[in-house]
Amino acid sequence: MRNDWSELAGSFRDPSGFLFVKGGILYRQVNQAYREHYDHLMSSGLYERLTKSGLLVRHEETTLAPPLTALAYKIIKPELIRFISYPYEWCFSQLKDAALATLRIHKAALEFQMILKDASAYNIQFRDGAPVLIDTLSFELVRDWKPWVAYRQFCQHFLAPLLLMARRDERFGLWLRIFIDGIPLNLASRSLPFRTRFAPGILTHIHAHAASQKHYASRTEKLKVRRFSRTALLALTDSLESNIRKLKFHSKATEWGDYYQDTNYTAEGHEHKKRIIAEFLDVAQPGTLWDMGANTGLFSRIASSRGIRTVSFDVDPLAVEKNYREMAAKKETNLLPLVMDLTNPSPGVGWDNRERMSLEERGPADAALALALIHHLAISNNLPFDRIAAYFRKICRFLIIEFVPKEDSQVRRLLVTREDIFGDYTLARFEEEFGRMFKILRAVTIRDSTRTLYLMQAKSA
Repeated sequence: MRNDWSELAGSFRDPSGFLFVKGGILYRQVNQAYREHYDHLMSSGLYERLTKSGLLVRHEETTLAPPLTALAYKIIKPELIRFISYPYEWCFSQLKDAALATLRIHKAALEFQMILKDASAYNIQFRDGAPVLIDTLSFELVRDWKPWVAYRQFCQHFLAPLLLMARRDERFGLWLRIFIDGIPLNLASRSLPFRTRFAPGILTHIHAHAASQKHYASRTEKLKVRRFSRTALLALTDSLESNIRKLKFHSKATEWGDYYQDTNYTAEGHEHKKRIIAEFLDVAQPGTLWDMGANTGLFSRIASSRGIRTVSFDVDPLAVEKNYREMAAKKETNLLPLVMDLTNPSPGVGWDNRERMSLEERGPADAALALALIHHLAISNNLPFDRIAAYFRKICRFLIIEFVPKEDSQVRRLLVTREDIFGDYTLARFEEEFGRMFKILRAVTIRDSTRTLYLMQAKSA
């Protein structure tokens, strides 16, 4: 904190400017070093083109006194993205859509004598269900046509993980949590199937690119940068775009991908559960909601259809992929599907563990859904009720949670291959431990089942 403003930890690397918060409002300082580029972005028509097409966040220029006066050119107030997500939380199609949006932005910039100097996946967020660039300072004037400076970054942040997800396993997207600067190309090259060396696009952008990096890394003399025509830059961009468009997500059965086709609810019980959740939401009246085990988002949509900004988390990338595709097809604007393991939620990462926020730092949500989840946490992961309750109190104000007793077929399935050491897994103990952290407002048994839905309100810490 510096006086009455605080700089956002994730924006300190850029000499062009930085984000800061004052009075609870987000601003961006544009530094004098970026003045010429900013003026061209705003006067050339590029800003208007990109904002009208939904590819760049809008901003307002303000008269606010700058935090660092000696560096400052302007202070702008960018449009606020309600929930910040990260590439390692995206499913395959989200990362693919973000990559294609980045290339569309780059091609538009070239029309206006500008170029993307940054092609970081972290500069893309999802607004109303669609990818949008949030870094206004990512553009620079083309003074002399040279190779695209952000080419390697684009390949590491987008192309490499997409190829690994498509050609190996969708869980390779989680590598972006380890490699915050993108998956190293030499690692991607070694990890891809050998046959990809015979695919011209992959050979060029990954395998040959990785080899050239290794070659030039050992040189000590300054390299002479050759000229690169606008036509060549467009051809490079078109090649990347073509290769990414061809990538497909190869769906396969996973443990929870077809959960709703393998449930023990009757049709009446299923509808009753949906009505109870709707009633609980009407009581809680949340503006934001996190569905902590959403599967394909069936119950998330009860909230999002009411205008509640809903983040729909699930550990299964296939379930999230299905959720995202449905969201995109229906053009749903209040839903954001994300991949996340609740037993290992996204931590703070990057420099000082603060460049990318933990899940907890992005909360709390007004409400959370924890449906058909408690038995997985308590039995599959050996988490005591008191710890589960304490964590939920940190991330939400209202909690809609479903208790699944041992008599339920889904719990019996979990216990088939292991000893039942869960003597405390009872309804009474559940209510006792959650009652320490939450006020239990409602409890309703779902028809034709042994399950109970609760509406709870967090107590003060």
